[in-house]
Amino acid sequence: MPTPKINLEKKYETLALSSPFEGLLIVKLNRPNVANALNTQMGYDLIDVFSAIEASPEQFRCVVLTAAGEKIFCGGADLKERDGMTDDDFNTQHYLFERMGRIIYDCPVPTIACVNGAAIAGGLELALACDFIVAVEHAKFGFAEVKRGIMPGGGGTQQLPRAIGVRRAKEIIFTGDFFNAQEAMTFGLLNHVYPQVTLFDETMNLVKRILANAPIAVRQAKKSITFGMQMDMRTGMFFEVEAYSRLVATEDRMEGIRAFNEKRPARFVGK
Repeated sequence: MPTPKINLEKKYETLALSSPFEGLLIVKLNRPNVANALNTQMGYDLIDVFSAIEASPEQFRCVVLTAAGEKIFCGGADLKERDGMTDDDFNTQHYLFERMGRIIYDCPVPTIACVNGAAIAGGLELALACDFIVAVEHAKFGFAEVKRGIMPGGGGTQQLPRAIGVRRAKEIIFTGDFFNAQEAMTFGLLNHVYPQVTLFDETMNLVKRILANAPIAVRQAKKSITFGMQMDMRTGMFFEVEAYSRLVATEDRMEGIRAFNEKRPARFVGK
């Protein structure tokens, strides 16, 4: 059975894929006329893309998740699609969204959410599923679910407290209040905030700094951090050594040593 591959020519109904340079995949939410809202098809499309990366992580060494337009990254679930859904239909769609969030979170290569506008409810959960977030200075964030009779159910109650602390996360989720990019930066939710005109270029500069490094080493470091944070310290230390040991026999480790001694940039091949 062939390994799934990303086809940049494939036309997705809700996404636009691109690769401006080797090693990078840009996944763009592409429903700008409806606030890039999450509908059922977007769930299927994101699962399709990220499943292919999980199955064959050597295809790309970094993924940037962003969105079409300049005002809204993602406004959450498409409530017009949900209008009139039966309980069974709602639960079926929500399970799809759960799978979508998990497959992004489990992506073996680094993922960066480039938030170009408001990230609300499920939109914020999409960003939180990534390894870290950069945002435009006019972005806003929040979980409005309690105002709609529900609660965050795509990882929000787990990811947000881990990102910014339990007490602040409780206030944000219980009130449903929005907060801006500067506040998000202060909370520790964001890595960087940029003006609109430089957001993409600065994100690409960050990507290039990651791509300059050994791809297997980066993947193993991500695995060690992600799983280690779910362990006690001592178990995490043992897990780290197991992840490290995978790198000893790689060509890239030897190339890194040669490059250092020859005083030149390393040429990593991912082997």
